[in-house]
Amino acid sequence: MPGPDLRLDADTPGTLGVSGVLTFDTAAAALQMIQDALAGGTVGRLDLAGIRHSDSAGLACVLAVTAEAGRGGRALQVVNMPAGMRVLAQVCEVDRLVG
Repeated sequence: MPGPDLRLDADTPGTLGVSGVLTFDTAAAALQMIQDALAGGTVGRLDLAGIRHSDSAGLACVLAVTAEAGRGGRALQVVNMPAGMRVLAQVCEVDRLVG
């Protein structure tokens, strides 16, 4: 379980907000939490504005979530990606996969 360092917020219709820390320590549990939250199919946007810290595992989590949505025939728009995560996505040449 990610614990208090990671939270999900579904208060905005159509958007799932992720806040806190998305790192090696939280990514596996976060992936499961996010997948569970998206299972209803009503969310079209993943808002990362609340992410305070992330690493490559956090980026992998976001990539996995967007890939799974795509396999299910849904587009999942990633918004407000933190600068560090965006730079990592560019360095790894996966930025086009997360918008």
